[in-house]
Amino acid sequence: MCIFEMKPNPRISLMVATYNWPGALELTLQSALRQSLLPVEILVADDGSTDETRELVQRMAAQSPVPIRHIWHPDEGFRLAAIRNRAIAAAVGDYIVQIDGDIVLHRHFLRDHAAFARPGSFVSGSRLMLTPQRTSQLLAEHDASRLSLWSPGVRHRLNGLRLGWLMPLLSGYKADRTRGCNMAFWREDIVRANGYNESFRGWGAEDFELALRLCNNGVQHRRVKFGAIVFHLYHPERSRDAVEANVALLERTRAEGHRRCEDGIDKYFGR
Repeated sequence: MCIFEMKPNPRISLMVATYNWPGALELTLQSALRQSLLPVEILVADDGSTDETRELVQRMAAQSPVPIRHIWHPDEGFRLAAIRNRAIAAAVGDYIVQIDGDIVLHRHFLRDHAAFARPGSFVSGSRLMLTPQRTSQLLAEHDASRLSLWSPGVRHRLNGLRLGWLMPLLSGYKADRTRGCNMAFWREDIVRANGYNESFRGWGAEDFELALRLCNNGVQHRRVKFGAIVFHLYHPERSRDAVEANVALLERTRAEGHRRCEDGIDKYFGR
């Protein structure tokens, strides 16, 4: 028996974070437009890419049945927390599904997230990994429409099983097991926590810290499994130069039980 009150048919804003990889973003947006349940909008949260990305977004927006909005700020280093906050502040949907711009979505990805959404909770999912060879092939073809669990070059295949009747059986999950490339949350819950902490600069831990603050606000972390499937394109690991400083911020939130951050989303309202 589900302990959450049903809140059917959330208005989904799909938020896609990107930085200077338009080939991957093209595959991501193609898969978003093939969804069996379309979002009310697609927000491309762009951490300072060059004009090539802007031109791609404009081309795809011209053929999209839903608005595709390019949310951009200048390139001043890795500021993923800040550009996600800008996009969330601009969103018109009441439910934010968050992915990265190097993800290919299963056709029923958004339908599964909509079915799994419950008030008082946020969600994180898992991913399948693609090999470098398979990734290169998809980028060269500009087409991932035939990608499936059984395609060559796919790893972690158990994460690709779609068994809707099993999805509701998993609930509580640790905040520090969050994957920012596949998350969903109610916009009002994110605003209450003041969004992402923009003190996080560089790769690492900003999604864990947000999850901790959501949990401190009484929002339960739920894991979606056997649905909301994504395929992650291969890329080399990001620079980890900022990890030590970011983990220190994370541990401060854990130790002090913060519910809000100081440098967050509130600065973008009223603009």
